[in-house]
Amino acid sequence: MIDTQSAVTRCEELVALALARGADAADAACRAGASESVTVRLGELEEVDRSESEQISLRVFVGRRAASIQTSDFAPEGLAVLADRAVEMARLAPEDPYGGLAPQKCLFAGSAPDLELFDPEEPRPEELRSAALAAEDAARRVPGVTNSEGGSASASRAVFGLATSNGFARGYASGSHSLSASVVAGEGGGGMETDYAYATKRFRGDLPDPAEIGREAGERAVRKVGPGSVPSRRMPVVFDPRVGNGVIGHLLSAMAAPAVARKASFLIGREEEALFDSGIRLCEEPLRRRGLRSRYFDGEGVPCADRMLVENGRITGWLANVASASQLGLSLTGHASRGGGAPGVAASNVVMEAGSVTPEELMRDIDEGLYVTGLFGQGVNLVTGDYSRGASGFRIRNGEIAGPVSEITIAGTLPEMFRALTPASDLEFRYGVDVPTFRIDNMSVAGE
Repeated sequence: MIDTQSAVTRCEELVALALARGADAADAACRAGASESVTVRLGELEEVDRSESEQISLRVFVGRRAASIQTSDFAPEGLAVLADRAVEMARLAPEDPYGGLAPQKCLFAGSAPDLELFDPEEPRPEELRSAALAAEDAARRVPGVTNSEGGSASASRAVFGLATSNGFARGYASGSHSLSASVVAGEGGGGMETDYAYATKRFRGDLPDPAEIGREAGERAVRKVGPGSVPSRRMPVVFDPRVGNGVIGHLLSAMAAPAVARKASFLIGREEEALFDSGIRLCEEPLRRRGLRSRYFDGEGVPCADRMLVENGRITGWLANVASASQLGLSLTGHASRGGGAPGVAASNVVMEAGSVTPEELMRDIDEGLYVTGLFGQGVNLVTGDYSRGASGFRIRNGEIAGPVSEITIAGTLPEMFRALTPASDLEFRYGVDVPTFRIDNMSVAGE
């Protein structure tokens, strides 16, 4: 796999090719990655997989017209053809009054911070196999587990490079290590349930013990056996952190300036509204060391910085890239994300700050409620804020977990849900969006 400097150099070369062929401005982004994973099932090796990929994308501007194109062909003649086609496509594209590169004064400059995104330790396949076996073995030893979907361990590394025609040329390396296990509990005849556990860290030494992952997977599966239902009514709903981060993910999508520019966000007109309780704070930490979504510049070369997303119950603004900032008259916020085409928008390391009560205390006064551990379906309308998802989890009775439930539907509107949200104190940093357990009162629940 190419290194970071090689990725940046290829981007610079591709930008130069585009300018030589008539582009007025251009940028190029290069991604390269390699991964290795080992999967076991029922104590036997099932799969060893290794993959490598390299991809470079080019965006060119001819006047106010733009085009994007990408390739995996890094040969000089291939890059030359890519540049030719991109410029030709741009000349035929409609004019875009908002597109363009980030102004030079807005680009990252200075020394790059060490975010510790790359672990130089590369585990051997034997070590991955050993970890996968240990995770699955611990899961299978949990009483009530009857079968296994496997255990796995993996390691990956990647580089990202970005160059623009107005002088930006930077890149960084990153990597991750993962462990997972998935098992079945219960017997046939409709009585079987499946669940999983996993962990991903930047550094292998930060992973939990494989046996811990396995035990969590097994215990989660066993707890789900023999599900019942709940009465259809309005009731408090408590979200496990593993699914609660998805609720906050809908907020982030609605805060994306491209959605606001398209009039496709339920937050339009609510900028000054107290969406949450005044004590709730949502922060973004792109410069967190070893964070799963950490980066010091965004997909257009703009520096990233820690910021509050929700404070005093209110959103603090939109998440913008160059095009949406231009359309809405905003300052750049360092949220551009880069795939193969035009930049999108993404947040980095989002955290809902913990509350002051434990999950047990959060549920103590609930006579009849629902604890959600799984969500299904796509019933979320980000234009209106309407929310309806299939759910599974556990019934809450008299302040305690009473038993598993499934085939439930929960519904509400996102603004109502945010206003009724109360966080617990059990925040852990496990995902790219991290939340504690939280409770939302008065949701519509459809069960039996």
